[in-house]
Amino acid sequence: MTMPALETLQLSIDKHIAHVRINRPDKANAMSRAMWGDIRTAFDWIDTTAEARVAVISGNGAHFTSGIDLAMLAGVADEVDDDCEGRKREKLRRTILDLQDSLTSMERCRKPVLAAIHGACIGGGIDLICCADMRYCSSEAFFSIKEIDMGMTADVGTLQRLPRLIGDGMVRELAYTGRKFLADEAQRLGLVNQVFATPEALLQGVMQIALDIAAKSPLAIRGTKEMIVYARDHPVADSLNYIATWNAAMLMSSDLQEAMMAGMQKKAPVFRD
Repeated sequence: MTMPALETLQLSIDKHIAHVRINRPDKANAMSRAMWGDIRTAFDWIDTTAEARVAVISGNGAHFTSGIDLAMLAGVADEVDDDCEGRKREKLRRTILDLQDSLTSMERCRKPVLAAIHGACIGGGIDLICCADMRYCSSEAFFSIKEIDMGMTADVGTLQRLPRLIGDGMVRELAYTGRKFLADEAQRLGLVNQVFATPEALLQGVMQIALDIAAKSPLAIRGTKEMIVYARDHPVADSLNYIATWNAAMLMSSDLQEAMMAGMQKKAPVFRD
């Protein structure tokens, strides 16, 4: 198995769990230009690697991520510079779309993605975790939609995904004020599923949840993620039609046979990758 070369992330796989670690601890895991590309590379690899059944994303060092690297923001003007104002603006639009796509790779990945958040999760970090299937944090974690304090509108997914997770009114409050909110509030809002006492307990607990998911039928897990994401963006009737079509194609699988036989024999099923 060949791992992709990554500059800002560490990627490993064990017991069918792909672990992505944000690895700029000396910069509070600030999201540099290279990191955005690395995220897409890592999750595209996880998507196409059969042995990876579930992914966990966490951060090395004291923080999950302090958000977009200010040096990257400063460099955008040079990156899109052009004598023609129209072409300059079109380049900027394409840059924003590319950054959006980098994080969407987590949502696009067929495997469930669990975010394990400790310390700071600020700005672009909120964009990132909104693309995960589930979010968990340690008790000292804190969050902020910080873009408003930088004089900009968040543009990489927070304002589009977060209202579907915690509700419109609270998103407006947090996005308009940029205020910091803590782990207990994040859980009350429904942003995180569970709060663990320490970063160590967080990673241990999230890995156990990942192991539980990895033991299930990979085909059924992929179908379940596909249906949940589809249902979020489509009417109920369309979603029901899609699952009918999906299961007409995928239901009669070796995984179904294995699960049924294992149930009859009162043993744990063993599924192929």
